[in-house]
Amino acid sequence: MPLRLAGALHALHLQGHGGLAAVYPTQDVDDHTLWLAVSDTLHSAAAHIAAWLDSPPQTNEVRRSATLVAAGHVVADWFGLPIRTSELGASGGLNMHWDSYALNIDGARFGHATPALTLTPDWSGSMPPETRPCVTERAGVDLNPLNPANPEHALRLQAYLWPDQPDRLALTRAAIAAAKTPIDQGDAIDWLAGRLSHQQGQTHMIYSTVAWQYFPQDKQAQGTAMIEAAGTKVTAQSPLVWFGMENDGGGRGAALTLRLWPGDVTLNLGRADFHGRWVQWADGTASRPLTSSKR
Repeated sequence: MPLRLAGALHALHLQGHGGLAAVYPTQDVDDHTLWLAVSDTLHSAAAHIAAWLDSPPQTNEVRRSATLVAAGHVVADWFGLPIRTSELGASGGLNMHWDSYALNIDGARFGHATPALTLTPDWSGSMPPETRPCVTERAGVDLNPLNPANPEHALRLQAYLWPDQPDRLALTRAAIAAAKTPIDQGDAIDWLAGRLSHQQGQTHMIYSTVAWQYFPQDKQAQGTAMIEAAGTKVTAQSPLVWFGMENDGGGRGAALTLRLWPGDVTLNLGRADFHGRWVQWADGTASRPLTSSKR
């Protein structure tokens, strides 16, 4: 509920609310002055705030795409084929377009040559491979998808960021401007069942970023079984990969794991902050396989 209230107030600020503009960053006021403005807004904008309190927060953290850019380089280096992507829990689709972004690691650039935005996480560990991925087709699904082209949805994607985070807002706005692919609405696992047929000459990359962990356990089990079964039917010209940036219950942040077929090789790519602020990339060009298999 506090997040819903903070989002409702920030949405008003983003829409030009005069009372909040006088006290929100970049203004520097004391707590009493801030509270007077917020208290007045709670009364004057009660209907707006009540509507936001009735709906859950929804965000689409584009900084998570730093791990997708790096993982995309691994996939491209591993198989050397164009990539078809399927994102589970895509929200507004901002991370569906990771291949149009760049990743800057201490001056070394990965990703798109003329990017819509550039991500600069605190990076430790080795560099990803230099092989640049080529995404030829993309799709995503969400139970409650947002459309960045809809001004109300775009406002929602920004409202749950905070006014003292101008860099984060700027990245999200750049991603909103670049998002062109509609998101399908539905259950992620049911949707994925219709996308598991293999296409010659393409690598199919299934991925999620801090989404899989929210799926019901029976759906997780069903999805895992489906993906593993699909992996047994691939060829060298129709590979399948499954990338996750997800909470594994241990260590800092989220685990970065990549499974590749043929061979069912699992790569440990390290860990990342849930919001993409830092990445601890695993040692090795494509990381060390946890499951033995020949490339």
